[in-house]
Amino acid sequence: MKQKSIFYVVLLCSAIIQAQVVLEANGPGNTYELINAVFANPGRDIVESPDCNHNDFGRHIDEVFDNELNKNVFRFHIHVTPDNDRCKKFDRQRNEIKSFDDSPENLKGNIGENVVYKWKFKLSDTFKPSTSFTHIHQIKSVGGSYASIPMITLTLRKSNPDRLELRYTPTNDQNTLKTLNLEALRGTWVSVKETVKFGNAGSYAIEIRKTLTNEILFNYTNTSIDMWQDGADFTRPKWGIYRSLNNPQNLQDEIVKYADFSVEEIANPLSIDDLKKQAERIVLFPNPSSKEIEFKNIGSLNYNTIELFDFSGRQLNVDKKFQNDKLDVSDFSKGLYFIVFKKDTVKLKVLKCYIK
Repeated sequence: MKQKSIFYVVLLCSAIIQAQVVLEANGPGNTYELINAVFANPGRDIVESPDCNHNDFGRHIDEVFDNELNKNVFRFHIHVTPDNDRCKKFDRQRNEIKSFDDSPENLKGNIGENVVYKWKFKLSDTFKPSTSFTHIHQIKSVGGSYASIPMITLTLRKSNPDRLELRYTPTNDQNTLKTLNLEALRGTWVSVKETVKFGNAGSYAIEIRKTLTNEILFNYTNTSIDMWQDGADFTRPKWGIYRSLNNPQNLQDEIVKYADFSVEEIANPLSIDDLKKQAERIVLFPNPSSKEIEFKNIGSLNYNTIELFDFSGRQLNVDKKFQNDKLDVSDFSKGLYFIVFKKDTVKLKVLKCYIK
């Protein structure tokens, strides 16, 4: 009797990673040089620190070994006095790293791109935020009339209780999307994952977890949100400490630790129509066959199941008979069969197969 079994092949259909940039601390010394080597093109300095008016302290970003993470991390310093914003503005303080227009292309967010940002950070046990703003992360446009205000901001604010705020604006009207009691973050390493589809019909998601326990502390998702400020050339991420000095009596010298910065561009997933167009190229050879049938032009078609049916519509079984895009049909009865390529529940292609 001829063998009958279900022809069911499962493929891993994960997104294709286009580009990833990772910045990790590697030990004391040459910290600015390390940051620039990863986040900037040769000859460019993308560290914006208050060193210019506080040179006797030394570099305001350095690297230390962290016993909790068991690895080297970046340490961002800020002092109530005399630190300012690059010797240009004196009502605020800035110690940040970011990408620029001449940074590597895969560090810049362009319209239509999907980008995942990941990093870790740790506030001190007694961290004191400003009543105005204490930004620790931003996604900001470059170019256009709205470039002065970031699309996305994680800011820490003195309140009752002190809180983390997720702030958003597509133009110049900034809104708070969600808040978190700051006590949940003080003295704890947390891991952040931020997923963005840049565009007027974009999407945004963020998740903050305790690094050591993986407990979720904060999350937010919006799959229909304007994530492109009109007229922008590109967007860029920023990390560090950027705080107001409007009420310095409420502040103290602070250290924020950061680790494991990652910027990852993800390819846009193909639509079902695109997949069907890909599937149109598939042919069977030889057909008819009595031994083996090869699937030609299957390439990188993003399908996740293949099913085989006989002429009466019964689904048949060919366990372990599919290898290297070839199907062994030597044990099947003569006749007409149908091979179905599917993506989830959608049929991409149906092929007639003759066994002689």
